[in-house]
Amino acid sequence: MQRVAVIGASTKPDRYAYKAVALLQEKGHTPVPIAPAKQEIQGLKAYASISEVPDSIDTVTIYVRPQVLKELVDDIIAVKPQRVIMNPGTEDEQLRDRFEYAGITVVQACTLVMLSTGQF
Repeated sequence: MQRVAVIGASTKPDRYAYKAVALLQEKGHTPVPIAPAKQEIQGLKAYASISEVPDSIDTVTIYVRPQVLKELVDDIIAVKPQRVIMNPGTEDEQLRDRFEYAGITVVQACTLVMLSTGQF
């Protein structure tokens, strides 16, 4: 099972980022919420930045708009995840290219659909 950083994790049950944390847990993965304004999300310690996470990250799933993501790219690259999932609404060609140039696989898909269909 994987350790998955959820960039833009939310405490609001109607948000896809909230649903992703719940479904990752349900499927046996270890979600790591990244949310600057939160201390805890769904009983898990939340980190203000991915660079604060003490253990390795296998996958990063993104739930913030490209303008916000631009500020986070260097930190994401620095933790060297195997892949980044750019959920609908987060796609940005230049940012995708930066991840790929750094040797990180980029998937443009919905994490919830991937988990629900066994494609994660």
